[in-house]
Amino acid sequence: MTTIHEFSAQDLDGRDVKLSTYKGKVMLIVNVASKCGFTPQYTGLEALWRKYREQGLVVLGFPCDQFGHQEPGDAEEIKNFCALSYEVSFPMFAKVEVNGANAHPLWQWLKSQKSGFLGLDAIKWNFSKFLVDRAGKVVKRYAPTDAPEKIEKDLVALLG
Repeated sequence: MTTIHEFSAQDLDGRDVKLSTYKGKVMLIVNVASKCGFTPQYTGLEALWRKYREQGLVVLGFPCDQFGHQEPGDAEEIKNFCALSYEVSFPMFAKVEVNGANAHPLWQWLKSQKSGFLGLDAIKWNFSKFLVDRAGKVVKRYAPTDAPEKIEKDLVALLG
């Protein structure tokens, strides 16, 4: 696979979504969790989505339960939590694994495109983020500790 547009993933409603749907958009892809110390980042992610979606940004959330069992809910629980607690309106996908033998192919590819801290490929924790340009190429990888507000400058440069 050479661009993100060649992948697909199931959304929270169980529908298969081709990422080519987002061709020409800047994507911020995040592995999320409802019971994590970084969960309040949903607020910043939603703010970026609302502020820049008309300019071509799409935030894509991928729930993951691989880190401390911090996303224990099913699709309906995740959907309700995101809507009621953070008013999330950006696209949310079905729960995935991001590391290991059962890692979703999209996440295997993302990790192969940009390594993390100390050159490691593995996702370190919830709320790891990948910024993808309009052509479908991974531009930058961010740590869980990188708040969405810190990413805004890089994101705006790609939207320009």
